[in-house]
Amino acid sequence: MKFPLAANSASCYVSLAPSHFLRHNRRFWNLKEPRRVDGMVIRSPRCTMDVSLGGSYNYAENIPKFPRMNVWDPYKRLGVNHDASEEEIREARNFLLQQYAGHERSEESIEAAYEKILMASFRERKKSKINLKSKLKKKVEDSPPWVKMLISFVELPPTDIILRRLFLFAFMGAWSIVNSAESGPAFQVALSLLACIYFLNDKMKNVVRASITGFGALVVGWVVGSILVPVIPSVLLQPTWTLELLTSLVSYVFMFLACTFLK
Repeated sequence: MKFPLAANSASCYVSLAPSHFLRHNRRFWNLKEPRRVDGMVIRSPRCTMDVSLGGSYNYAENIPKFPRMNVWDPYKRLGVNHDASEEEIREARNFLLQQYAGHERSEESIEAAYEKILMASFRERKKSKINLKSKLKKKVEDSPPWVKMLISFVELPPTDIILRRLFLFAFMGAWSIVNSAESGPAFQVALSLLACIYFLNDKMKNVVRASITGFGALVVGWVVGSILVPVIPSVLLQPTWTLELLTSLVSYVFMFLACTFLK
């Protein structure tokens, strides 16, 4: 007798039969060595798929292999052009990893090609930055003496410092605009001047020098604003924006530049 174990296309059965029947017909039925349980002989399950394939099915031998594992050029290995974008290279790598998942050598070859392209791109970016710095340095060295003197007073702080101080003076400008209908920006200008002197003193370690520099930035900004504001077409300005308000906005810009980029 046979009883099905699973309702699959490749059905498996357990054979239950008397021992003398299995002993004389084992070769015909392709049965494994039977076992005796409670007077009945039970052979191990045998799938029709196993019989049709001539034995147990080896899935590892049927996993697809990456055909370009030995290609030296990483771009050709991934199947992309040399001018492909990072997004295209990443998509090609993910597609190939999905296509040949389960084959270790194929996955390692795909990952190695992707990492090789990333490292080459990183070296190229680093080289371009070095070249840019060297070009700027050469231009500074070839510039006139007065340009060198001006550059000697300037420094480039970290990005977070630039952003924090930019936010402060932008807030002062917005505050001045909001309160322009009620009062002038005198209070906001005074706070901005104190902040500018504080930041300059933190770098110069000299209160007198920091105060002179901060006040000078305010005066220069006010003079430049007084010259530029009347030139701006009135169509671009709000009716409530006075000359004093617009001049103070220009002063905020000069104080921001002074306390951020001056040494």
